Amino acid sequence: MNKTFKLYGLIFIIVMVVLALLELSKSEVTDWRKNFDVNEKSPFGLYIFSKEANHLLNEKVKRTDLSPYDFYKTQKLKPHNILIIESKLDSESWNKILQNVEKGSDAMVIAGSFSADIADSLAFTTTTISFEDSNLLLLTDTKFARDSLKIDKLPSGKGFDLIMEKDEILGKEVSDLKMANFIKVNHGKGHLYLHLEPLMLTNYYLLKPGNEKYVQDVFSYLPDRETVWFSGANKNVAESRSPLRFILANPGLRYAWWLLLGGLLLFIIFNAKRKQRIVPILEPKKNKSVEFVKSIGNLYLQEGDFHDMMAKKAQYFLNRVRMHLMIDTKDLDEKFIQLLHLKTGKSVEKIKEATELIKKGQDPYSNVMQEDLIRMNKLLDEILL
Repeated sequence: MNKTFKLYGLIFIIVMVVLALLELSKSEVTDWRKNFDVNEKSPFGLYIFSKEANHLLNEKVKRTDLSPYDFYKTQKLKPHNILIIESKLDSESWNKILQNVEKGSDAMVIAGSFSADIADSLAFTTTTISFEDSNLLLLTDTKFARDSLKIDKLPSGKGFDLIMEKDEILGKEVSDLKMANFIKVNHGKGHLYLHLEPLMLTNYYLLKPGNEKYVQDVFSYLPDRETVWFSGANKNVAESRSPLRFILANPGLRYAWWLLLGGLLLFIIFNAKRKQRIVPILEPKKNKSVEFVKSIGNLYLQEGDFHDMMAKKAQYFLNRVRMHLMIDTKDLDEKFIQLLHLKTGKSVEKIKEATELIKKGQDPYSNVMQEDLIRMNKLLDEILL
């Protein structure tokens, strides 16, 4: 084991020890994000509500991870209750909910804000009515007068600004103003219950004594029948299916895992760099085709056999005509001349002259001069240029 490897190992161990000490000494930080996740035990998760939902709704809760649109495409239910908590509904899903409410179902939608599709379909608007640090939630029914819930952490401060005269106000938010935050909207044979403060269902508020009474009062407006809870929308983070999910789910183990992988990667990089063999430089092979052509050309010039050179040039030209222009070169007659004229666009006179020179080059008994070779070479290059 060389000194460099020992040094890398020592640095790696020191870094691991420092990170472990930092991890052990740091204090737990509370996650105050509004995640509304049924699996989260953080203050603003819905873990407690998820556990108590069956008891709250008389053991008649049917949960689904599907969107309302996908759920109702395959399910045909008699009038029932619908529960939506802080979910962004697309227009098709909202239309499916309205269709079921119109037939006699009741929908409880609890959200900090409503999309334009929902607000427009039910003819209401919402507004921010308070920027206070705490608000008090009350119900308008006198039998619930003693039950209230105080929102003292990140209240939404929202209220219904404009609602229809036929809509019934069931609850209000009391701060510097007193405005409706819980209403009942009649729709066909059923009803929609809209509430603007989903924080009331989170772990932080449900664990405070007395707050459960307000939540029970809110859900008491739903009839005693099956409730379909579209809880899939509250799962903001999908559960990992990785075999390492236990390690990745724990911050300390997760940091150690990534550090281990990083250390191994650095070791591989430096070790591979150290042992990399020298790559030999290979000279590219020289192209000697041009030299070969020059040698052949000089040979023909030295021999002075213009007839043979003319015949080979004619043979090469006719081969290109057959391969590229698809013209039969068996008979160099008037038909051949016209076809070559049409496909190349060259003048008939040039083609006729070139044809005569080709025939002369192919005739073994003809008398060929150097001028004939030069003229034929020029004409053939012009025709196929």
